[in-house]
Amino acid sequence: MTTRATRVLSLVPPMTQLNTPYPSTAYLTGFLRARGVDAVQRDLAIELVLDLLSAEGLDDLRDAVRALPADAHTPAIQAFDAQVDDYRRTIAPTIAFLQGRDATLAHRIASRGWLPEGPRFESLEVYVDEDGGDPLGWAFGALGVQDRARHLATLYLNDLADVLRDAVDPRFEFVRYGEQLAASQASFDPLAQALAAPPTLIDRRLQALTLRALERHQPTLVLLSVPFPGSVYAALRIAQTIKTQDPSIVVALGGGFVNTELRSLDEPRVFDHVDVVTLDAGERPLLALLEHLEGRRSRSRLVRSFVRDADSGAVQYVNFPEPDVPFTEIGTPTWDGLPLQRYLSLLDMLNPMHRLWSDGRWNKLTVAHGCYWKKCSFCDVSLDYISRYETAGASLLVDRIEAIVAETGQTGFHFVDEAAPPKALKALAEELLRRGVSISWWGNIRFEKSFSPQLCQLLADSGCIAISGGLEVASDRLLSLMKKGVSVEQVARVTKGFADAGILVHAYLMYGFPTQTVQDTVDALEYVRQLFAAGCIQSGFFHRFTCTVHSPVGQSPQDFGVTLLPLPPTRFACNDVGFVDPTGVDHDLMGRALKKAIYNFMHGIGLDTDVRRWFETRVPRTRIGADVIERALQA
Repeated sequence: MTTRATRVLSLVPPMTQLNTPYPSTAYLTGFLRARGVDAVQRDLAIELVLDLLSAEGLDDLRDAVRALPADAHTPAIQAFDAQVDDYRRTIAPTIAFLQGRDATLAHRIASRGWLPEGPRFESLEVYVDEDGGDPLGWAFGALGVQDRARHLATLYLNDLADVLRDAVDPRFEFVRYGEQLAASQASFDPLAQALAAPPTLIDRRLQALTLRALERHQPTLVLLSVPFPGSVYAALRIAQTIKTQDPSIVVALGGGFVNTELRSLDEPRVFDHVDVVTLDAGERPLLALLEHLEGRRSRSRLVRSFVRDADSGAVQYVNFPEPDVPFTEIGTPTWDGLPLQRYLSLLDMLNPMHRLWSDGRWNKLTVAHGCYWKKCSFCDVSLDYISRYETAGASLLVDRIEAIVAETGQTGFHFVDEAAPPKALKALAEELLRRGVSISWWGNIRFEKSFSPQLCQLLADSGCIAISGGLEVASDRLLSLMKKGVSVEQVARVTKGFADAGILVHAYLMYGFPTQTVQDTVDALEYVRQLFAAGCIQSGFFHRFTCTVHSPVGQSPQDFGVTLLPLPPTRFACNDVGFVDPTGVDHDLMGRALKKAIYNFMHGIGLDTDVRRWFETRVPRTRIGADVIERALQA
């Protein structure tokens, strides 16, 4: 137990996003400061990337490459080694361009004669048209030199990421660092072995950044927010460094990964690195932990917290019953302490909605906590982030928006709700317009009939530029089975209302859901073709269905016609669970066709042809009439 004045340091570990801060530490820091706690935050994810992608970082990478045996030189390594001086010369200006600090450099980058090019640039060949014209013209059209340059600069950074992976750490990626060590990993052994191994170049640089943060902020409590499996390894490396430097600093682990995958944690070795692991919304557990550290609360009165018993060494779950902090009282997020001008605006995905995720810095905010529908069979409806639904008044939300704009100077917002409620969005739009607050915003919704054309236009007038929503399997039978609460024809009418209001519409699509047949898949693709052709949706992406233990499918598989595979003995992470579907469909084969088709649909290709052309094997003719969506829109 610490005796020093409490000072909280919240850290975002690598890797998350490169274009904008992950919002968890902003929420917690704002909440703690509102309660009078001395709280600061750092984003070690962006700091690590900028450290690696610097002249000094490339010098270290060059030394690592040249220490490798010749037979270990992959094409990415060979290209880097042959052009290392060019990489060193161009890295700082390219980073400045991607940070928005040197826009005129776009002309040199777009010329294809200034940046060194590695294997990632071979992907441009797929864009070469039959006449041998502009290789990026098909993908970018008239979007201009800035977009072309940003895409080329992104390929350049991806080449360097490949060199880091091939020469330094095979687990390295910009957004999924060491993901396989943690995702649904029943045993802690892979992580334990990785953490016991000699530190790599990346580990050493992360260690130096961690020590620098400790020296600057002198925390007594460090919060590690782990949203994804791809940030677990780095989080524990940070914790390892903290405990080596000063064992008296208390380290707490929480975040989205913990909330979904560590709910049955029973692995004492995790607590060699951290002192406490908290579940679900962090505000209440954190207040209880602070009171405990300050001697005002016993350990037995912690909230939703895993700890290790000092005597037995066993993991204990402590959950003293206390209500969560209401959504209206969590305060306003603050980005103070995060390097807002140093994030990188990348353009690696030509999918227009995915582009919003990686291009530009967005203030992330929640309209409501949880999901007002919370019935979808594929979703973690039993967990707090879905099941506990709370709203805040429009006036309070706009107060938060105005405070964030005043602090950051930026007016773009990504509402990160599971599904923003139409009633709350309507009230929010009216309040924004009433106050004359000008922002741009986008977020996720359900395609339900409450979104009338009039409401869509109101949302557009308030600054809505894009929405995404789940069409999932695009089959009324399967939509009913998964309790989605919508039909394909309803989705068509709702999405057309958004599109007619000038709002970009992205459809989340799914394949491989229980009992989905080849015929279902072909019919779903025909529906999607017609939706694109009718101008209802402009963007989409097919995801492979994954069964999780917290979803209705995982909890009652017999209701969905499948049998779950036995889970291995689990002491660490538990989320995904395999299942046997009696249809026996090769969904991997189907997925390749679906992804190829939708990529072309987004570029206006193949919208007037038989969808069977996209499949590698013979599939049945669609049962869907060619004018189903058109008739639905006329109804």
